[in-house]
Amino acid sequence: METTSNGGVRGWFARLDKERLLLGIAAPVLAVLFAALVTAVVLLISGKNPGTALSDILTYDVKPDSTVYILNRATTYFLAGLAVALGFRMNLFNIGVEGQLRMGVFFAAYVGGVVALPGPLRIILVILTGVIVGALWAGIVGVLKVTRGVNEVIASIMLNYIAIAVISWLLQPNLLGYAPPGSNNVSTKPLPDAAHFFTLHTYGGDIWGFVFIAVVLGVGYQLLLSRTRFGFDLRTAGQSDGAALASGVNTKKMILIAILLSGGIAGLVGIPELTQEAFSFNLTFPSGWGFTGIAVALLGRNNPVGIAIGALLWASLDRAAGQLSFDGFEPEITGIIQGTIVISVVVAYEVVRRYGLKRQQQRVGRELAAAAAAGAEQKESAK
Repeated sequence: METTSNGGVRGWFARLDKERLLLGIAAPVLAVLFAALVTAVVLLISGKNPGTALSDILTYDVKPDSTVYILNRATTYFLAGLAVALGFRMNLFNIGVEGQLRMGVFFAAYVGGVVALPGPLRIILVILTGVIVGALWAGIVGVLKVTRGVNEVIASIMLNYIAIAVISWLLQPNLLGYAPPGSNNVSTKPLPDAAHFFTLHTYGGDIWGFVFIAVVLGVGYQLLLSRTRFGFDLRTAGQSDGAALASGVNTKKMILIAILLSGGIAGLVGIPELTQEAFSFNLTFPSGWGFTGIAVALLGRNNPVGIAIGALLWASLDRAAGQLSFDGFEPEITGIIQGTIVISVVVAYEVVRRYGLKRQQQRVGRELAAAAAAGAEQKESAK
């Protein structure tokens, strides 16, 4: 029994593509090293000590309150990254996540504030409203693409600006806005306590319950794409129209479904902040998460585990920004670090991909040459 087990382990290692594994590890390692090098050079040019910056990031981010902040903020970034990644897997660039999330959270806040329902039902209504509105707003992009061939990048970017204008117009006291008596601060009607999502009380603060929603969505995303016929059709349609047509996949239908799913997840991005921190929506509601989601999806290579790591990294840099500023570093340093990481990841993965492709071509060439030599030798021996 032991021999069989050892043989099985040895067989597994023998079948393992060690070169492919090493290339997969090399890409993120190269990206991190390159980003660290560029950031160090920038800090040295500005007269700052890179060691101090690294020390601030490593020591400040492990404090209990910082850990809670990072986990909560990473939940938002993860949802944004997941929304973008779903489009990327279909070879669609949904740059409109920012507009979709703002439309979703705005209408979710309004409905949650005015519709009288028991607590759990009101929370479900808020979540569903965000998902549905986000999907419908993204659906405009899908319809334009499949019916008129409009590029999704152009359509989604323009809809971001339209979403901001629509919300600014609707957020008036005589429309969907709410201004408390004697106040000029206009927002949606605040959510009652019963509509607040649950939190986990810890020594460092309250961890948002939406962390568990994010985990479930991440698992569902992976299972959907890797274990279902729909996921196969989605990936096939994204990789090649010809292959999709040969497999009987309706490409236009898959494009529309992918955009709707991406928009639905985008509509969820602002819900954690709404139900666990802000409790109403106004024009100062945090923005920019949709664009952060693009960076996080790129960092994670559209894989939920990678997206989670990218979201945690991005949130940890956000958290460290305050301490870096306190120690005399310019606020733009954090942005430089984040931007450098994204560029480094893109470049590193492309370099590794090309190197791996070259190695594969060389291996195939050697195998073909060996087969040709063996065939020639057989012909000689037959004579």
